[in-house]
Amino acid sequence: SINGKCFDWLLVSRRSCFRAGVRYYVRGIDSEGHAANFVETEQIVHYKGSKASFVQTRGSIPFFWSQRPNLKYKPKPQISKSVNHMDGFQRHFDSQIISYGKQMIVNLVNQKGSEKPLEQTFAKMVNSMGNGMVRYVAFDFHKECSRMRWDRLQILMDQLADQQDE
Repeated sequence: SINGKCFDWLLVSRRSCFRAGVRYYVRGIDSEGHAANFVETEQIVHYKGSKASFVQTRGSIPFFWSQRPNLKYKPKPQISKSVNHMDGFQRHFDSQIISYGKQMIVNLVNQKGSEKPLEQTFAKMVNSMGNGMVRYVAFDFHKECSRMRWDRLQILMDQLADQQDE
């Protein structure tokens, strides 16, 4: 209840049965375009007979890469050099568009250090795909929000505002 108005709020998460696994052991996509550890989360609001739904998905960066555990705290990601990334990447987003429509990709990985090549490759592949149904925004979450500066999330929200309204 907010301001005396009662409503139902449902939160449902659905985890894909494809490429599920432990962090660091399962990364990237398979040849069919299934992203590792893919989860769809839907928020449903029901108020006086009306319903509204918002769906958000998350998963591993959708190209071929790995991050094998070793004795380091955070193993370095390795982008595969021996495969055609665009086939699986295209399959992934074709499936996303069929299921959900227009896509807003929000990439929260570090834009420096060992994760920088992941961000650069992701941005390059989205641009190469040239699909008007897919928009890409990179936001270096760790840099922007370090030391608990959560107010810096407003920068991201401002970047996404028009598409969110749409």
